[in-house]
Amino acid sequence: MLQSNDPISNIRTEYKLKSLSEEDTAANPFEQFVTWWNEARNSRLQEVNAMTLSTATKDGTPSSRIVLLKGYDPRGFIFFTNYNSAKGNELAENPKASLLFFWKELERQVRIDGIVQKITPIESDMYFKSRPIGSKIGAWASPQSSVIESRKVLEDNVTKYESQFDENVPRPPHWGGYIVLANKIEFWQGRSSRLHDRIHYRLQDNNWIRERLAP
Repeated sequence: MLQSNDPISNIRTEYKLKSLSEEDTAANPFEQFVTWWNEARNSRLQEVNAMTLSTATKDGTPSSRIVLLKGYDPRGFIFFTNYNSAKGNELAENPKASLLFFWKELERQVRIDGIVQKITPIESDMYFKSRPIGSKIGAWASPQSSVIESRKVLEDNVTKYESQFDENVPRPPHWGGYIVLANKIEFWQGRSSRLHDRIHYRLQDNNWIRERLAP
């Protein structure tokens, strides 16, 4: 094993900000998420809506990347992307995914597992209209996850679509939203000596079961 002057094995953080008990959590995980989400928002964390999205191919090969949460409701959690991207292709053949929020300043994680489906075209249109024009053009200009010869390909595409569209840029047919329909949600609160609090919810017969997991 390679070693440096400051071994990775010596890097550790002692978590001690807060605790999490069953009595402190809501019976419904979405209500609990709202509580933690509001606390994270009020703490003015940078990129508070950044979350790791993990998908897998049909044969189970996983991949992860950071995406942005753009909405949530009692059904699940919404993000947007190019349907022809690597994650879009993986979701087409294996519509299961995992999300992870890590709010390190609060020493908290939220893990979400579920089934993924596309939101309606109307919902995607509504969000697309709210985007800055540069992002709208970018959705047309980038063949996301495809190999390109150089950045000039993107720059030429931007020029092409800027000349093609006026201020009213339509949503590309290959771009839109997904919703992760949660069936498992875990709230993790860092504690000292690695004895973290983990309150886990799982959906069973349309009812949420709340239980504590060992760290």
